Order: sequence, then C-alpha cells, then structure tokens
Amino acid sequence: MRFAGRVWRLLVGIKDGLVLVFMLVFFGVLFAVLTARPSPAEVRGGALVLNLDGYVVEERQPVDPIRAFVTGETPVGEYQARDLVRALDAAATDSRIKAVVLDLDRFLGGGQVHLTEVGAALDRVRAAKKPVLTFATAYANDGMLLAAHASEIWMDPMGGTALSGPGGNQLYYKGLLDRLKVDAHVYRVGTYKSAVEPYFLTGMSPESRENYQALYGALWSEWQADVAKARPKADVALAANDPTGWMRAGGGDLAQAALRAGLVDKLASRDEFEARVVKLVGADSWSDKLNGYTATDLEPWLEQLGTPSGGAAIGVVTIAGEIVDGEAGPGTAGGTRIAELLDGALENEDFKALVVRVDSPGGSVLASEEIR
Repeated sequence: MRFAGRVWRLLVGIKDGLVLVFMLVFFGVLFAVLTARPSPAEVRGGALVLNLDGYVVEERQPVDPIRAFVTGETPVGEYQARDLVRALDAAATDSRIKAVVLDLDRFLGGGQVHLTEVGAALDRVRAAKKPVLTFATAYANDGMLLAAHASEIWMDPMGGTALSGPGGNQLYYKGLLDRLKVDAHVYRVGTYKSAVEPYFLTGMSPESRENYQALYGALWSEWQADVAKARPKADVALAANDPTGWMRAGGGDLAQAALRAGLVDKLASRDEFEARVVKLVGADSWSDKLNGYTATDLEPWLEQLGTPSGGAAIGVVTIAGEIVDGEAGPGTAGGTRIAELLDGALENEDFKALVVRVDSPGGSVLASEEIR
C-alpha cells in the first residue's frame, strides 16, 4: 500500500506540473498575441482620422454617466476646436502621418468661427503636401464648410448637399394669447429687443427683420466667400443662391448637382473611398475590414502630443454656453464658477497675461454681473 501511495502521489505531481506548464504556455501565447496586435489607442502613423460624430465646440461639456445610464442615450460627441487645430498642425509636420481623413457622416455642425479655424488648419496640412480626404453620405452647411478645405471630397451617390444658409423659425403667440384672452405686459428698452416680440406681435417687426438680415446676411456672405476661396472652381453662387437652377443643372439628382457644381469630387461608396485611402497610406495588415488602412485616431494622437510648454505662462478662461447662476460647467457658463476662475487667474503671479474667450449667447443678468 505504501508503494501504491507513492506512485499515486508521483502521478498527481506530474499531472499538476503538466497543468502548470500548459497554463504558462497558454497565457504566454495569449500575451504575445495581444501585445503583437496594435492597440486602438496607439499612434500608428498612416492617416490621421477625424471621425467627427458630433459638434465642434469651444469648450466640451463633461459626460454625466448616471444620466446616460438612466436615459439610455449615447452622449453626443463634442470636439474642441483648439484640439482639432493642434492635432492638424502637428500632423502637417509629422512624418508618420501621410494623410488626413475626415469622416463627416455623423457630423452635426459647429460655430462658423470654429469651423473657419479648423479649415485654415486643413489648408496648412495641404500646404505640407499631405492629402486631406473627406467622406459623407450628405453635406449640409457646416459639413460643406469643412469639406471645402479638403483636397478630395467624396460623397455617397445616394446622398446630396443641402445648402440652406443660416436662420431658423420663430413662433409668435399673440394670436393664441388673444383667443385665450390673456394680456401680456412686456417692458423693454431699446429698438432691437426682439426676444419678447412673440408675445405682442403676430410676425416679425421691421426692426427685427433688419437686425436678422444684417446678422445672417453677413454670416452667409462669409460662408460663401470661404467656400469659394477654398474651391475656386466650384459654382458656389449657383448652389447657394439659386437652388432651383442648381437642381435643374443636376437633372433633379442632388448628388449629381453637387458633382457638376464642383462641390464634391467623387461619388462613390465608403468601400471605394477607403480603397483610395489604402493607396495613399497603405493597407492595415491587422484589420478585418475589406479596405482597412493604417490609421491613427484623434484621442491617442492628442495624448502623445502632450501639453504645450515653453515661454511665459498665459492664463485662459473660457466662457462658453449659456450664462447661468451657480457652478455649472464646463460647456455652460456658471457665473460663480467663472468668477472664481477669473479671481484665481488674477491672483496667480506666474501668469504674464490673461485671455478670456467668450462663446456665449448671454443669459442670466445676475450671473453676468457676477462675472463682470
């Protein structure tokens, strides 16, 4: 019995040793495979891909994970204009980046000033002899303003461009209030205080119309001038000011109308677009996609750039979004929070200057006074 017990213990030891060796080999091979495959958060060169599935903003709002969980809604993407400009300027001088790709399929827009700054950065990439390519199923005003600065604009043949210009709709409640026999008492100072007009008028006043025509007319003229300068061969005036003639020239096809007007360069599917990028930057041997190309995403690219340094320190305080009372923000200008930032910056002796960036429609009088 002693002999049998020793043999049994020997067999158990051999079994445990083999299991241990097998586990070590298994996890070693697994580690080798995982480390050999490029990480999505790795700078790999090739094409710098800007997948702008949201808005270009002055200051990004923090994501509330609890709200996202409760509502079940995916937060809308926000991309700070200064981050995009910094990423593009670095790509223009970095030998690892061979091209820039803008995916504007889910682009929701941004302020005209911000888009103009990003467009200028795209021009600098092209000036460095690097191609800039964009793709979207359809282009609206803001998407077209960005795409105009690309060397190649691609669009799905089932899509189109919709250039409606700035503006919007305004509801007027005077008729409803009269039917309900409700009297609206409005107190205002100034000629162009149109915010309260819906309560005592049934339509836009001449002064309000003059105000909006001056504002939106200037924005629309600047938009057309920017696009025309970026794409001098495009018939921007026809597309922007004579939509009927523009559609007629395209035979009633929005995609063909955009192509013939020179607003886009190529009508093709996404697979064909990606095949074009492969020719420019090379195929990605790790990708499972049909036309996978070597690419670097925005976040890891910004991460490896680090924080700019050198020179004298300059403080920057951003007032972005509606001005409200309290500590709200970033992305919303909480009066108390902004006032504390300003006080802290003014007391900081390391700052040689202070820049206040304002991108706000206004808001609370009390909060505005607190900031002032």
